[in-house]
Amino acid sequence: MKRIASPLAFSFLLLAACDASTEDDSRVEAVDMGNLPDTPRPVSPPPSPPPRVGDTPVGVNDGYPDLTPTPSTPEAERTETGARNVLLSFARAIELQEWDQAWAMMSEADRRRWSKAQFAALFSDLSDVTVAVPGGTMEGAAGSSYYTVPTEITGADPDGRPVAYTGEIVLRRVNDVPGATADQLRWHIERVTLDWTH
Repeated sequence: MKRIASPLAFSFLLLAACDASTEDDSRVEAVDMGNLPDTPRPVSPPPSPPPRVGDTPVGVNDGYPDLTPTPSTPEAERTETGARNVLLSFARAIELQEWDQAWAMMSEADRRRWSKAQFAALFSDLSDVTVAVPGGTMEGAAGSSYYTVPTEITGADPDGRPVAYTGEIVLRRVNDVPGATADQLRWHIERVTLDWTH
């Protein structure tokens, strides 16, 4: 006696055949896609922002690198070369956002006028800070030598607007007089005068 498949069994067989066909197609498609020469490569994630401690990026005003002026020879110390050695260390400290180091290079009178925090606040909101200290003038008076330099410190505020501090920096050293200490015989920043423009 001949058996006839029920409609339900026929439907099941049809679905199974479709599923098998779909599996085979997807397997072929996966192989074909893998062989394409222009398969896109994974995209690297964007770089992470610099690490911060509170509101300050790491590396800002952390004492590194050490910008203490390198000692000059006694001959160079008597000249503009010795003065500019100190001046350029001061300028570099501001550009590298090492405000505490720059502050420490100023005279005691200027450090009383500006605390460390007040001095840093002059520049901490600025980006792309540049310090211009072109050639200055040397003069002597009352046993000391002075070196005066026109100075411009420029940058951009948080809104991108240009900011400039203009003025002068005066350096001083005691001339080779009897009894002068080694510290007095070295150039130091005597006075910083800056006017702000926006």
